[in-house]
Amino acid sequence: MNIENAIKDVIEQKLQDGIIEKLVAENLEKGINNSLESLLGRYGDVTKVIEKNIKEVMVEQLSKYDYSKYIIKLDHVLTEILKNTVLDNKKILENFKAFMVDHNIPRVLKVSDIFDEYCKFVEKNVDTSDLEVCTDDTPSYEMVEVSFEIEEQEKRSWSDILEATIYFECEKDENMNFEVKLTKWKNENWKINLNREFDVRSLRTMDEFLIYLIKVTQNYTNIEIDRWSDTTEIQPEAEPEAS
Repeated sequence: MNIENAIKDVIEQKLQDGIIEKLVAENLEKGINNSLESLLGRYGDVTKVIEKNIKEVMVEQLSKYDYSKYIIKLDHVLTEILKNTVLDNKKILENFKAFMVDHNIPRVLKVSDIFDEYCKFVEKNVDTSDLEVCTDDTPSYEMVEVSFEIEEQEKRSWSDILEATIYFECEKDENMNFEVKLTKWKNENWKINLNREFDVRSLRTMDEFLIYLIKVTQNYTNIEIDRWSDTTEIQPEAEPEAS
């Protein structure tokens, strides 16, 4: 028997044994498994489609959910914790609760609206130690002047990004002063750009107005410049102690 006949006999024998069908089936199975792994893996096309649909459904539903009914429970829990914590932790927990409470931030805000929030913040927190006391009727502290002014930064003629700064100032207390950055693309709306990172540790030093600005930023609220400056007087909430 020559070599050609030997090879022919082996091939015929293997064909009769079904080896070809077996190998085809095995490799077809491997091919299907590899394809499914590629499609359903972490970066697979099917996985991306599933993730996209899940995000669209979940984000929409969560955004519509009313969390207000949990605020009372949260307030109770935090109150109990506050009774047993030091001052620093108390501030952190109070600010955390402020983030949880819905401020109903609109999709569009005028600068004058933000100024109103700033005025409320100063009324509540201004340092009264150097303020005069008025005794006309009911003793009260003197009125305090607050103001804001917007300055638009000069940019290159070819730049598509515009920047401006709102300066909120309190005449009697520099600790109340705020500097808020605004940015926008040409022909688009202004947005607040806080340009800083916040984490849980930041809650220790935040105040109400900063928390308000963070929530405006996170809401992607459009800012409308209805005034470039304004000045008013506010009445401090604190009342002079009797003497």
